[in-house]
Amino acid sequence: MENFNRKKHWEEIYENKPLESVSWYQPNPEVSLHFIHQSSLPKEAKIIDIGGGDSLLVDFLLKAGFEDITVLDISNAAIERAKKRLGDQADKVKWIVSDILDFVPDTRYDFWHDRATFHFLTAREEIDRYIEIADQAISAQGVLVVGTFSEQGPRKCSGIEIKQYSTQSLNDLFQSYFKKIECMTIDHSTPFDTIQNFVFCSFRK
Repeated sequence: MENFNRKKHWEEIYENKPLESVSWYQPNPEVSLHFIHQSSLPKEAKIIDIGGGDSLLVDFLLKAGFEDITVLDISNAAIERAKKRLGDQADKVKWIVSDILDFVPDTRYDFWHDRATFHFLTAREEIDRYIEIADQAISAQGVLVVGTFSEQGPRKCSGIEIKQYSTQSLNDLFQSYFKKIECMTIDHSTPFDTIQNFVFCSFRK
């Protein structure tokens, strides 16, 4: 997609579409929370949500008492919406507006969560860059969780071509730096009563 402005696209989405009207809306991010609980993280663990937008995961993390949460998203509008929703609680979160491919981590994270950013990277050099950044950003013994559309899922999201994955192809990509913990496929119900099949995998550094 030549000359595609990824940031402009997502700013327009978040400026014009309410949270409850986008296909990725989840009132309860239960799969993400499963992986977080499985990791037995201490409350002071450093957690980063990649492409978190105005997802409700941060609300659940705050409610669970986690003290070091970072949300990264390419869209400033998405992050401003999340801050507004959280009110005073927003001050407890670190917010980063950045394309993931431009992200230069200045700390090491114990838990890296990405529910649906990775599958938008379709060029091999973008995929390799993402994996390099994750390797740099995740602490020794840290956990990486990636969720993508499966091979039975949609081929596009928000009008953009995506890359589908199986549990095997995800593992093959990350195995040079990470060891697989668990993979699963799940059906996500969108607000407009359609089903999207996802694959989630967790890995340890």
